[in-house]
Amino acid sequence: MDTALLKELRIQGTERDDHGGGPPKWLWILLVVLVVLALLAGGGWWWWRQSQVPDVETAVAQPRSGPAGAAVLQATGYVTARRAATVSTQITGTLTAVLFEEGDSVAKGQVLARLEDNALRAGLDMARANLKSAQANIEATRAQLAQSQSDLKRQDELAASGMSTRQAAEQARTAVNSYTAQLEARRRDADAAAAQAAQAQVNFDYSVVKAPFAGVITAKAAQVGEIVSPLSAGGGFTRTGVGTIVDMDSLEVDVDVNEAYIGQVKADMPAQAVLDAYPDWRIPAHVIAVVPSADRGKATVKVRVALEQKDQRVVPDMGVRVSFLAAKQDAQAAPPPGVLVPKSAVATRDGAEVVFVVVGQNAAARKVKLGTPLGEQAVVLDGLKAGDPIVVNPPEALRDGGEIRLAPSGR
Repeated sequence: MDTALLKELRIQGTERDDHGGGPPKWLWILLVVLVVLALLAGGGWWWWRQSQVPDVETAVAQPRSGPAGAAVLQATGYVTARRAATVSTQITGTLTAVLFEEGDSVAKGQVLARLEDNALRAGLDMARANLKSAQANIEATRAQLAQSQSDLKRQDELAASGMSTRQAAEQARTAVNSYTAQLEARRRDADAAAAQAAQAQVNFDYSVVKAPFAGVITAKAAQVGEIVSPLSAGGGFTRTGVGTIVDMDSLEVDVDVNEAYIGQVKADMPAQAVLDAYPDWRIPAHVIAVVPSADRGKATVKVRVALEQKDQRVVPDMGVRVSFLAAKQDAQAAPPPGVLVPKSAVATRDGAEVVFVVVGQNAAARKVKLGTPLGEQAVVLDGLKAGDPIVVNPPEALRDGGEIRLAPSGR
């Protein structure tokens, strides 16, 4: 065989690497592309799956208290002051001084404001001068009476000895009677002048506004230079009040109780108040009275509740929730049945009331039996136990066994 022909048929080394001994490059490229597509598809499916999982908030089913302090009813209301007053003047005048600001604590009788008092001061000075004049007239008439009485005594002695006529004695007696009458008249004039001076003093005192009781200023209604009056002028330029003062020791709570449950509330019944502003602060309280009047429109009855702890954090018109507690009973008695959950945790599925319990990353629907609610809390008599983690405000699409994801605020 020809040697040159054999050399032409021999496969070179580079050709053996490209076409023999392994797969071609395009196959590797295809494999990498398929892997990337698979990863992208898996990531997309995972993202879509996570987007279908709802974020939920959770709470814990709370046990009901035992008979010693068990809440039998809850109601909402507001903090009110039994002793509050809008302080005004008793006469019309112009303010020359306002001596308080909102939030100031004032004592009983403390001066709060002053009115322009020049005319009143002049009237008072005149009345006092008239009183002094009347008192001086009394002294002058009393001296004249004393002199006439001495003259009468002397005339009586002279008439008895025959050294004076009876007529002179009668004239001296008439003078005594006259000065006696004049003295009584002067006394009456002095009484009238004293009354006028007292009236002028009262009018002058009206120019000073004082606190009727100790408390805290909650509103400042007028400024220096404004005209204030106890009566409304109708034109809008006259103030009818200087400020509002509240006796913080008189604060209590007024709540509206549904008339269907008012029979459970009694005077002196123990209670517990929780302010909306301080939900973790529980204030001991008790029922003062059930007001014997119903609101026809709301079908409620007002109940007055006393706060047994006074604190500067409690201010008028704050929202408050009151739990009326059962009277203390035997400590060995069994607690009331059921647990407490937020009303928003109860949902309806297939015509049944259910509560979703958190089990790992899923929600298990449990049918529940409900009792009489306590305010914003639902009483679950059967289907839950204390400590169960539950879903609050479950989405409409959530079903038994559905996957959930806890919201950042969930516990």
